[in-house]
Amino acid sequence: MDMRTTIETDARPATETRFARRRVSQNQLAIGALVLVAVGALGWTALVRSPAPAAVPPPATVGVAAPLVAPVVEWDDFVGRFAPSQSIEVRPRVAGQVTGLHFHDGDIVQKGQVLFTIDQRPYRAALAEAQANVASARSALVLARSDYARVGRLSGDEAVSAGEVDGLRAHVQSAEAALAGAEARERTQALNMEWTQVRAPVTGRISDRRADVGNLVAAGEGTNATLLTTINALDPIYFNFDSSEALFLKAQREKAAKGTAPVVEIKLQDEPGYAWHGRLDFTDNGLDPHSGTIRGRAVIANPKLFLTPGLFGNMRLSGGGTVQAMLVPDEVIQSDQARKTVLVVGADGTVVAKPVILGPVVRGLRVIRSGLVPGDKVVVTNVQAAMPGAHVEVRSAPITPQTVATDAAATEATAPAAAQATLVH
Repeated sequence: MDMRTTIETDARPATETRFARRRVSQNQLAIGALVLVAVGALGWTALVRSPAPAAVPPPATVGVAAPLVAPVVEWDDFVGRFAPSQSIEVRPRVAGQVTGLHFHDGDIVQKGQVLFTIDQRPYRAALAEAQANVASARSALVLARSDYARVGRLSGDEAVSAGEVDGLRAHVQSAEAALAGAEARERTQALNMEWTQVRAPVTGRISDRRADVGNLVAAGEGTNATLLTTINALDPIYFNFDSSEALFLKAQREKAAKGTAPVVEIKLQDEPGYAWHGRLDFTDNGLDPHSGTIRGRAVIANPKLFLTPGLFGNMRLSGGGTVQAMLVPDEVIQSDQARKTVLVVGADGTVVAKPVILGPVVRGLRVIRSGLVPGDKVVVTNVQAAMPGAHVEVRSAPITPQTVATDAAATEATAPAAAQATLVH
């Protein structure tokens, strides 16, 4: 009995311990179930609840301005080359040896200036002979006239026959003709003597010499004579260019409508602006059937002889007169495939893209030929923030032409860089 009691007494705490552990496990399961239910309820609530609305950005602010309306002169652009107004090949008119050279290669020579001297001795001798022949012919004429006058004073028995009188009259006429021939030969020899000094036929820049002192030169017709040098007349100077058929027709219609002479302005490669002014001098009498172009020529004053034949230049030609044009900044022009568009803000603040037809650029502003009206609000600043169909806020942004750079600054900017430099000691 004591042993059983001891066993039961020892087994009771173990049983109670198992029961306690079982109750703890059940409590933990219940708590976990409650947590899952709460989490599920929160998740369902989050799914069922509608998302919060996203914040709407404010509309962009752009600068707008009405197109600038101003008088402009419209120009057509051409590329051409300068050419001398006269180009002379200097050739001798008498043959002989060159005995004098009176210029430096590349000089500016004046009309009538002596350039070469050809040996004058044979021509001086020929002139002296011709002058002697003239004197002899003049003496013979004096004698013939004296004889004829003496016969004319005879009368009565001293009279001579009519045949003798006619002979003396014919002798006078022959002497007169001989004198005229001798004088003509004298003038010819005088010309040959004068031509021994080869003079400049025009004022201009001379090329290098093709014959030196001591060379024998030949005279002749055309290219048979020896070429001594060439002279280009530079004031005025020509500017030759080719025009397309379309531009030729436009110029013709403007001339017929306005009746004003075309205005020509030219700039050189290193010049920022059109510093040379002239007039249209010549248009060819027909278009080239192969190229469809017509040749034209302008005349430019060149008093300082700065312009040189062969220089390229950019020419612009205007039919004359001014027109009222609408202008907008060139950077606001956008491309839509083959179209050009400008962004305009409507009365309700909506951006609209308007197709336009463009003209030339004037001091950074593009001429709009059609597509806009003077009252349009053109987007001129913050253009990248304006999209067609978007609503924007607007502010005033006036359109102003760009300032023209000074000639010195622009020339310095466009001048080619030097290849080398050295220090000045």
